[in-house]
Amino acid sequence: MNAEQIKQLIAVGLACEHLEVDGDGHHWFAVIVAAAFEGKARVARHQLVYATLQSQMQSNALHALSMKTLTPAEWAATRA
Repeated sequence: MNAEQIKQLIAVGLACEHLEVDGDGHHWFAVIVAAAFEGKARVARHQLVYATLQSQMQSNALHALSMKTLTPAEWAATRA
């Protein structure tokens, strides 16, 4: 898998306002901004993202994904 493929899988399953994926082919890091994270704890946010990548993670095509999950308001606050 490459960064663009991971981005596409996440974007198909989760409406993102901002999405970045970076990595070395084995370890990945994503910044994901989505309104769906509103009112959810970090674990619940990560579960939403993992749900979009379920088949790739089960088949070991993707592993070692670290992520920063933010609501649009949280993202705006970090950009100010």
